[in-house]
Amino acid sequence: MNIYQDLSEIDRPFARACVTIGNFDGVHLGHRQLFTEVVKRARSRGGPSVVVTFDPHPLRILKPDAIKLISTIDQKIEQIEAAGIDVLIIIPFSKDFAATSAERFVNEILLVTIGMAELVVGYDYAFGKGRGGDTHFLRQQGRLHGFPVTVIEPFYVDGMLVSSTRIRELVAQGRMGDAATLLGRPYQIRGVVQQGKKRGGQVIGFPTANLAVNEEDLVPKIGVYVTEVLFDGTRFGGVLNIGYNPTFAENKLVAETHIFDFDKEIYGRPIRINLLQYLRPEQKYESIGALTRQIQRDANQAREILAQRKKT
Repeated sequence: MNIYQDLSEIDRPFARACVTIGNFDGVHLGHRQLFTEVVKRARSRGGPSVVVTFDPHPLRILKPDAIKLISTIDQKIEQIEAAGIDVLIIIPFSKDFAATSAERFVNEILLVTIGMAELVVGYDYAFGKGRGGDTHFLRQQGRLHGFPVTVIEPFYVDGMLVSSTRIRELVAQGRMGDAATLLGRPYQIRGVVQQGKKRGGQVIGFPTANLAVNEEDLVPKIGVYVTEVLFDGTRFGGVLNIGYNPTFAENKLVAETHIFDFDKEIYGRPIRINLLQYLRPEQKYESIGALTRQIQRDANQAREILAQRKKT
């Protein structure tokens, strides 16, 4: 997949390009319906399949407190590439760019710069100043400029509408199984392992890999989870606590993962953690011994759940 980080990097329009536009937060199963259609139509035209997205997410600029993102830009890129897209164009979003009218976006960006021959969009997508570029507007533009517009209808799985908004709600509720159903994969957090206070191994007996958590981002329900940890090309089971360490009277939000059957030095190394199932709320314990016993019970339960998942 060819990636363009700015429109200025495109030196000439693409020939017979089939394009879709969106924010694609989470790159869920609904988004994949769009990508599948774009790839199919691009191949029938003999041109590239093109995804146009924005970074940062427009709401991060226009209404900073209005959205908590499911995925990072790196995760978005990975998932779009996995969908078989030929070209990804990431437009830097700013308040100045937000003033671009829908007409100008279609004429100057989609048609002239990108060379769009066909457009595929989701049923609820709108762009441009005042969100004037809705599906009705795009169909009008298609008739005016001679490009077909396909609108993908809402997509449901197990009776649930697949949407980024719904997935955010499920993650915040700790409903990781339902979130994974709509995403088409487990919900994942990732980051670089931080140097902690080393209580996990030295005091409690369960060493942990710690990731800092930004409370401005999407935070799963506070508590304990069964996890799958991806490190250096290998998958490990684990159990994670995301919370504030009430037993030790701390107030900093952190994700601490005990990785099963693991003895590598990973401080400063990147890891990815799939949150598979919520086990219980975070609790404050009267003693370190009580906390240790509970973590052992959590680990035993997590191992049983992971073993069952392997059988299914």
